[in-house]
Amino acid sequence: MTPSRTLGVHGPTVFPLGLGAMGMSAMYGKADEAECIATIHEAIDHGINLIDTGDFYGIGRNELLIGRALQGARRDQVRLSVKFGALRAPDHSWIGFDARPAIVKNALAHTLARLGVDYIDIYRPSRLDPHVPIEDTVGAMAEMVKAGYVRAIGLSEVGVDTIKRAHAVHPISDLQIEYSLISRTPEESIFPALQELGIGITAYGVLSRGLLSGSVPSGANDFRSRLPRFTGENLEQNRRVVDKLQAIARGKGITATQLAIAWVLAKTPSVVALIGARTRAQLQESLGALAVQLSPEDVALVEATVPAAAIAGTRYDAHGMQTLDSER
Repeated sequence: MTPSRTLGVHGPTVFPLGLGAMGMSAMYGKADEAECIATIHEAIDHGINLIDTGDFYGIGRNELLIGRALQGARRDQVRLSVKFGALRAPDHSWIGFDARPAIVKNALAHTLARLGVDYIDIYRPSRLDPHVPIEDTVGAMAEMVKAGYVRAIGLSEVGVDTIKRAHAVHPISDLQIEYSLISRTPEESIFPALQELGIGITAYGVLSRGLLSGSVPSGANDFRSRLPRFTGENLEQNRRVVDKLQAIARGKGITATQLAIAWVLAKTPSVVALIGARTRAQLQESLGALAVQLSPEDVALVEATVPAAAIAGTRYDAHGMQTLDSER
């Protein structure tokens, strides 16, 4: 039986892998919704009980998809983690962030309706709104906890000062942040602060959006075609680095995907890795990472062979990087 992990002192106990549902409705091109629902069901059947979404994924379509998948008794089997605050225009463009107290409550009302549920297990602002004190945002979320609409409060992509200020208003369950073998900045100051405060980690991008598994953008509708790590000479350099990870994985009789996920899980018991499986085949491959046991020597070898410093390009474009409080 796979040991569970707890999202900090104040969060739920969950499976070591969570299902990140973004790609089922947005960002990577069109997905087969029937297959996505089948993947959600199979994930639950294998013990995965954390499903992560955002009200802006597919401009609400992702929540509607999850709501359909959870009809019946399945709601009681999962913990729903939802992000809010990112603003979209009718042409699907991104037009900023809004985390004012009134928006917290309004966004939550629409999320509950789309998902068809009475409460959200973990609710979190998707980014720091530079125009709204984090105390105001978390204060409004705390009111929703008291009212029974939210069970726990999380954060996403924020730095140490913001984490501490938020935690002083209401206990924070976990920080959601990009973390992988080649995106390791959180190790410097953010992870030590989380450990001190008893806050857990939900790591997204554990495959660096497919870079570590050898995946490449599938077309203009795949947002990776606009990310620095997936373009031009950067991509060529990065693929040479990733080839070394694949060589280590072959030597162990596993895939690079499984090795990359196993590395994240081996780094700290405080982390839950979000996997972005859109198909049952992808899900099964990711689940295989749970059987991979990495020794400290294995971890050191992987890190030495695939150093983060060897990767060309930032994880978002210049504008995207400017929205990340976690990078300041």
